[in-house]
Amino acid sequence: MRKINVVPNIITAFGLACGLFAIFKVNMVEPGEGTYQLLLASALLIILAAVADVLDGAVARFMHAESEFGVMFDSLSDAVSFGVAPSVLLLKFLSLEQGTGLSFFAMCGAMLFSLCGVLRLVRYNIKDKEAKSNAALAAAHKKHFTGLPIPAGALAAISAIVFFASPFQEKHLPLDASTKAIVLTSIMMVLGYFMISRWKFPSIKVLHIKVPSFHLVFVTVICTLFLLYGILHFLPVVMVVATWSYIILGWILSIIRLFAGKKSKTLEDFEPEPEE
Repeated sequence: MRKINVVPNIITAFGLACGLFAIFKVNMVEPGEGTYQLLLASALLIILAAVADVLDGAVARFMHAESEFGVMFDSLSDAVSFGVAPSVLLLKFLSLEQGTGLSFFAMCGAMLFSLCGVLRLVRYNIKDKEAKSNAALAAAHKKHFTGLPIPAGALAAISAIVFFASPFQEKHLPLDASTKAIVLTSIMMVLGYFMISRWKFPSIKVLHIKVPSFHLVFVTVICTLFLLYGILHFLPVVMVVATWSYIILGWILSIIRLFAGKKSKTLEDFEPEPEE
């Protein structure tokens, strides 16, 4: 391996270590002991893994150090950190009695999420390889994702789990354990479906907003202050809003495109891909 390839792979290894640590940590406690603090710490580790997932690709492109090994390593890392870890956290938090219908339902939801996440990674790698030899596909590949990206799906799942474990939820939206299990499992299934769906989700690279520089600085400062206050006092709510806003944006853009019709040019980039 060339020395230049080591840096992005180290970042990928760091992300993988975060995902593995989150999985191992929650499995070292007794069933039913998946406390809010433990889940929150695990969620922060997955967020670190997501940051590493963004950085390793950016660093590889900047250093011209992209390689087949890096692609495979990154995919396997994502499968663990974003495909397996959220399912493990869900089952640990619910800690349902074995042999019941509800525990079987939760297990199916967790397995479906992980399976769909792996399938999403496989499809992404195939499309990415095809795009390298096709300029039109490469341009579309940069504008949007076909199917919900697995890091976004993982963060949305984990934010929901942390929210339902938080004191904020217990105070303002109290639910019994069975209801939480049904809601969270249903969320995992919905996220799994959208990861392998043909719905389009925007790439952050194309979300450009042109505003005067002074206004941009002012708005950035105000948003940062609100974000920091929210993180300090309402972290579970901030996580849910931040992660689900992206998913809801993708849904809205795709729904507008569906209502506009195939003959319309409105948001034509978000026309769902036909089944192969």
